[in-house]
Amino acid sequence: MNLHDDDFALFGLKQSFAQDRAAMDARWKELQREAHPDKFASHGVAAQRVAMQWSVRINEAYQRLKDPLKRAAYLCELAGFPIQAHSNTAMPPSFLMQQMEWREALDDASEADTVEALLTDVQAARKDLLAQCEKCLDQDRDPASAVASVRALMFIDKFAQDLNQRLDQFE
Repeated sequence: MNLHDDDFALFGLKQSFAQDRAAMDARWKELQREAHPDKFASHGVAAQRVAMQWSVRINEAYQRLKDPLKRAAYLCELAGFPIQAHSNTAMPPSFLMQQMEWREALDDASEADTVEALLTDVQAARKDLLAQCEKCLDQDRDPASAVASVRALMFIDKFAQDLNQRLDQFE
């Protein structure tokens, strides 16, 4: 293993969107056992520091790989198509209209049932976009096309957080 390997190589996984979460979790535990700093306590401070670096690297990779949105963004970046979420917020007009309609519906919502129904719609849109990412990345091998879906997913995830916060207010 090399600290500079990409996350997929570090975990011994194929570079693809679709992943077996249980296998990924098991590999993470295995890697953490191998690199845990306590295992190197008798090897001195330098060995413990290296083990700590490995442990941090393994955890960072795991956080990216286990989250479908982060994994899709990472795959796009590995292929040379960075998401550029902070500098490129261009979205198709239809998606922007959908966002506006959702925001208005949330603003007008006065009951938890209304917010829950909206959350169900948003979750369905998220599921569709994740399927679109998988198609672009794994089947079509077209990471450039996946970039727009990843950006849309970022908006959707943020909005879903807003919905969940509103639901918390009703409780």
